[in-house]
Amino acid sequence: MKLKAVLDRLDALRPAPPTVAVLPLNGVIGSLGPMRRGLTIAALADPIERAFKLRNLKAVALAINSPGGSPVQSSLIHRRIRALAAEKAVPVIAFAEDVAASGGYWLALAADEIFADESSIVGSIGVIYAGFGLKNLIEHYGIERRLHTSGERKSMLDPFLDEKPDDVARLKALQGDIHDSFRSLVRERRRGKLRASDDVLFSGEFWTGRRAQDLGLIDGLGDLRGVMRARYGEDVRLRVIRSERGWLRTLMRQETSSSGWGADVIAAAEERLLWSRYGL
Repeated sequence: MKLKAVLDRLDALRPAPPTVAVLPLNGVIGSLGPMRRGLTIAALADPIERAFKLRNLKAVALAINSPGGSPVQSSLIHRRIRALAAEKAVPVIAFAEDVAASGGYWLALAADEIFADESSIVGSIGVIYAGFGLKNLIEHYGIERRLHTSGERKSMLDPFLDEKPDDVARLKALQGDIHDSFRSLVRERRRGKLRASDDVLFSGEFWTGRRAQDLGLIDGLGDLRGVMRARYGEDVRLRVIRSERGWLRTLMRQETSSSGWGADVIAAAEERLLWSRYGL
């Protein structure tokens, strides 16, 4: 017993191995249907906090696999990561997996360094809106659309009415504002690293990881485990921080599934469209 006590004491005195918190950011950004979970600040606030509280923390690694989504949620998640990185003085390193495009690249900009696989899809620095025009469809079935508003601009781009030039112009203005914010963030976070003109970088085009490195959108090619072991040693501990799902929340989601199936079907279709833009 005495020998075991001595060994236990020596173990306690031994320096803890370096730790890297791994924060998975997988999926579409924003709220989805009742039974589908997107990347939102509400879902990620707790795991982000826990990632920066680990003992002997050397870095926080973002494992990103996202085709984008809500610019607001992208911005909120980005800001929370940057705030904690500054508060804790901990470096953040992003790793693009299959895709870090549009809002997914916005998340990657929360990192001090960005890595990707040579075949990862990176970029798509732009803003997109997609909808449907269903006016002829409802006319075919003899359905009359009735819309009443207070405020001449309350209704915009109603899918059951003819598209109005004024509505399109207003939408373009909104998209322009969001695009300006995205461009400013890229310039700020990649200052001194960009190696292409604005016309190329901010066209909405996306590239492979190898080409993104040439353009200065990422810092290097590599995978999370390999880069972290090379930087912090073979004994580095990679701690994956996931969102906690309690039994009550799971039960509530199951209870709402019957009433929310329609929204889930639409959300699933929109999610599939986002991924398919990048051949995934």
